[in-house]
Amino acid sequence: MKTILFCMNPYSFGILQPIKEVLKEKKYNYVWFVRAAILDKFPFKEENFTTNIKDLINYKSDAIFVPGNEVPYYLRGVKTQVFHGLAGEKKGHFRIRSYFDLYLTQGPYFTKWFSKAAAKHKNFSVVETGWPKLDVYGKELHKYDLEKQNLLSTSNSKQIILYAPTFSPSLTSARFLSSEMEELAANKNYLIVIKFHDLMAKDLINQYKNIANKFSNILFVQEQNIIKYLLIADLMISDTSSVVYEFLLLDKPVLTFKNYSSIILWDNSLSYRNLVQKVAENLTDDPFKGKRANILKEYHPYMDGNSALRMVDAVEAYISKNGVPGKRVISWFRRRKINKIFGRIQ
Repeated sequence: MKTILFCMNPYSFGILQPIKEVLKEKKYNYVWFVRAAILDKFPFKEENFTTNIKDLINYKSDAIFVPGNEVPYYLRGVKTQVFHGLAGEKKGHFRIRSYFDLYLTQGPYFTKWFSKAAAKHKNFSVVETGWPKLDVYGKELHKYDLEKQNLLSTSNSKQIILYAPTFSPSLTSARFLSSEMEELAANKNYLIVIKFHDLMAKDLINQYKNIANKFSNILFVQEQNIIKYLLIADLMISDTSSVVYEFLLLDKPVLTFKNYSSIILWDNSLSYRNLVQKVAENLTDDPFKGKRANILKEYHPYMDGNSALRMVDAVEAYISKNGVPGKRVISWFRRRKINKIFGRIQ
């Protein structure tokens, strides 16, 4: 099976890496497509990759794994949506854009919705597999335990607090929590790790870097993959970010500010105040532990580390049943959009 790992944003690398490992184990041929603008952040330059859509046309793939929203309709292969997060409340998460032959869902909450949509549209399939980015939870849950102990020892702290807000200008808490964060840092029992999204506004990045420079127990990190910090943190502070769900699945407390999810099963504040008090309450009492169980059950019940394998198996089964599509039939409007993004097929 010839496969494309389709990357339009840096977050795609961490999502697709477990799928890449499965493809290698199965001895399948694969190529990374990396948008030219993010090539400097691509971590697998020793592997087969391209920034040219024409190379993908000539490659004649059997399957394309896509964590983003768009993929050229004219490429050969099963166009497979693997998603880039778990936040169902985010605008567009459940939008059917007609680009995909196969949707591989993370858990029952998502499967129910896309299965109903599949029955309506009758031109794509849905299989529940789990999400590959979280395979690390099943295979390497304690991978960074020693690093955590070293960080705590170096900072002379007792617990790690992760601050991971969304970048969206209308949703981010970063513009409102800077003074609260400094007040929290006054408690030297906490090591505060600040991890911003790649698309966060530059002025906010600089503002929080300056704050980190003022406190020995604040660490501003710029690594691509947030997984390490999810694993080592004892509590996470965020807002309306899909990373909230990734952290909840580790069964640890989350504190958000003005999250607009319709189903909130964690501590969500409607004002940008009392950060210090809320952090202490959630670390000491963990009042939402019972409610988190529903998130684990509905959003991602797969903790065996085999979601990527299930995804590859699902694509194999799709091809066995339906064959390999030469292209995707979509509306004139959608074709126009894809041609504008990726160029018109020659």
